[in-house]
Amino acid sequence: MDKIHNTQFFEAVQEKKMDVGQVLGVVYTALTEKGYNPVNQIVGYIMSGDPTYITNHNSARSVIMKVERDEILEELMSVYIDTRFKK
Repeated sequence: MDKIHNTQFFEAVQEKKMDVGQVLGVVYTALTEKGYNPVNQIVGYIMSGDPTYITNHNSARSVIMKVERDEILEELMSVYIDTRFKK
């Protein structure tokens, strides 16, 4: 009967969050494996928000939907600027 007065603890399982670079790696690999042009497909997804531009292969579609499109664009621009202009 003492247990009814004690607070119970619940620990939710936290899944590891992938960073945007990892997400793009998963999506790029899946699109390439399925024979798609990954640049065209990712641009189509970013521009439209339509997840059907991304294949379901290796759960790529659900993975890319876990990050916001503006985060993807920010990552792409950061890498481009860093590699193109910073020497």
